[in-house]
Amino acid sequence: MAAPKKATPRGRPPSITRERIADAGIEMTLPSVSIVGVAALLGVSHIGLYKHVANLAALRELVAEVIFERWQAPPLATGRKAGLETDLLAFQRSLRDLVDRNPGLAPFLAVHGAKTPQMVERIEAHQRAFAEAHGLNPAQAAWLLSTVAYHCVALADTVYARQRVVENGRREHDPAAAQAEFELGMLALIRGAVAMLPSLPAGKR
Repeated sequence: MAAPKKATPRGRPPSITRERIADAGIEMTLPSVSIVGVAALLGVSHIGLYKHVANLAALRELVAEVIFERWQAPPLATGRKAGLETDLLAFQRSLRDLVDRNPGLAPFLAVHGAKTPQMVERIEAHQRAFAEAHGLNPAQAAWLLSTVAYHCVALADTVYARQRVVENGRREHDPAAAQAEFELGMLALIRGAVAMLPSLPAGKR
């Protein structure tokens, strides 16, 4: 007589963690993310997902937060004064690349800003290191970096949104020319911001 078949043990249900939710959302991209879609990627019910995120807006916010938390600011230059412009250019390029790789992230960064303790800690640590490297006080470093970041993210959002419209419309688009124009505009902003440091209000000097 044939041996009875062993019952297949039921495994544990898939765990729903903040990191796994974010991974699924990043895979879908922020503009396309949905409760049902993320739940399907995680192998859970959308009802189960609602126990971790209240609604679609909260889901998108969670995904955007994790994207930023995983971003690493570029290493600083040698610390000599001549490296200030170089470091600011590298900083804006890194943010620009982050926005380019993650459609829909720019409005979150520009409008909502840092919310989680991890985001705040990362920003403040970078500002402290930047200030020490370039002989600035914390207020100057914070103003320079936040000014460059805000304008870079806002401009990148406009440029990449326009670029996608052009590509979808089958119109000719020159990525190299667009990037060169972007770089020149950010260089002008950076040089202007650095030149303004001596004339900042007392709280930022």
